[in-house]
Amino acid sequence: MNVTVSSGAVLGIDAYRVEVEVDISNGMPAFDLVGLPEGAVRESRVRVRSAMKNSGYPYPLYSRRITVNLAPANIRKEGTAFDLPIAMGLLSVLGVLPPTYLNDVLFAGELALSGEIRPIRGALSIAAMARKRGLSSIIVPLANAPEAATVDGIHVYGVSSLGEVVDFLLGEVDMQPLEPSMGWEEPPNFRVDMLDVKGQEHVKRALEVAACGNHNILLVGPPGSGKTMLARRIATILPSLTFEEALETTKIYSVSGLLQEQGLVRRRPFRTPHHTISNAGLVGGGAIPRPGEISLAHNGVLFLDELPEFRRNVLEVLRQPLEERAVTISRSAITLKYPANFLLVAAMNPCPCGSGPQGCSCSSQEVHRYRSRLSGPLLDRIDLHIQVPAVPFHDLSDSRIGESSAQIRQRVVISRDRQQQRFASTDIHLNASMEASHIRDLCPLPTPCLQLLERAVQRFGMSARAYHRIIKVARTIADLENHSEIQPNHIAEAIQYRSLDRRYIL
Repeated sequence: MNVTVSSGAVLGIDAYRVEVEVDISNGMPAFDLVGLPEGAVRESRVRVRSAMKNSGYPYPLYSRRITVNLAPANIRKEGTAFDLPIAMGLLSVLGVLPPTYLNDVLFAGELALSGEIRPIRGALSIAAMARKRGLSSIIVPLANAPEAATVDGIHVYGVSSLGEVVDFLLGEVDMQPLEPSMGWEEPPNFRVDMLDVKGQEHVKRALEVAACGNHNILLVGPPGSGKTMLARRIATILPSLTFEEALETTKIYSVSGLLQEQGLVRRRPFRTPHHTISNAGLVGGGAIPRPGEISLAHNGVLFLDELPEFRRNVLEVLRQPLEERAVTISRSAITLKYPANFLLVAAMNPCPCGSGPQGCSCSSQEVHRYRSRLSGPLLDRIDLHIQVPAVPFHDLSDSRIGESSAQIRQRVVISRDRQQQRFASTDIHLNASMEASHIRDLCPLPTPCLQLLERAVQRFGMSARAYHRIIKVARTIADLENHSEIQPNHIAEAIQYRSLDRRYIL
């Protein structure tokens, strides 16, 4: 006799259906697990056996051959989510559960030896797949139930033990599905604020422009000038996540096993990898590809402190994701695409010693060698290059209170609303994502703007990519000031945000 149980596995950030086929026949005692299982899946037979025995259910020990097939058999299976469906299939074949009780239900969960059900990765993606496949219910570990319940249109039941699942299916325990609304709340308040920053008003202005149009930004200044402090506060002026953004971000954290919140991720991610990170750690990869830091920063901020200290080959792999807002990881057996729509905030010292123009002991060759760690193509993809000078004493001792993050965020939200209206008929949402065709159709420049741009390009030797990025930033500045057309002063401000393009800086 054989029984088929519905389960799911994650591929990338999405899930696909896996049919767990369980068969018991007479013959030499054996437990064959087929369907390209990797190590953790193959070990499930040990966990399932102990969990069933310790939960008080029979287990076929003598003269019985157990065969479990994970279909489709041409995709390698990984993870521990198949423990529960394998156990349910065995219990059904042994007569503890009628096979009809398993119809239209998807099972996913890891079993402890005691029969307890432990959390798994990718519960949200599996629940979304189950709804798409037309299943009515999904049974997952209790810890994963809030994230799975954010998927509307399917009943989600959180369970804590194998015995609880059996009792529920037999009708001996009354269990109510979680409500979808339990997974979404307003984001909590931040513990940091722009009010904490003394002085640096021009840097705050640049951060506001970057937040409005999702423009990448590089802060250049000596140690102690507030680069890291400012970068850590840019998340406080970004709009709250929309429900769709939160759903997509939660999927990534769920499949990575990093989901710590109940339900959806409610705050924009802020990732700060160390400069010793590898290529695979930054963009994703491995034998079984996993999302990297740039995907974990999706819909949020990726902060790279001490940018020149990162290995050059690590920084160069950022070039394509910065353009395409996604990363494709190819292996011999599979190709996966992860979203990577993040705001890059980077910081660096002006020279190796970090002193800047005042008190610098570095030679011109050392400064050039230090800055040449950042390639021209990478700098071209960073829209704003901001000089962050040391904070003068009168700013540090000033008792006046500046603008709060809430006040700045209000302007950012209004500016983004204008962009949403402008791009309503396109597939983009913010100015930083504009292609050349969008710039041509949506950003016409009057003659004074073109003349100013021409002089800047000729004087500073800017590339075509830098030319387009100046226009994008100018469009964002115009949106901030509620201007329907780009003015020369908007172009001028955007040009002065490209400080590393100027020959006299290098």
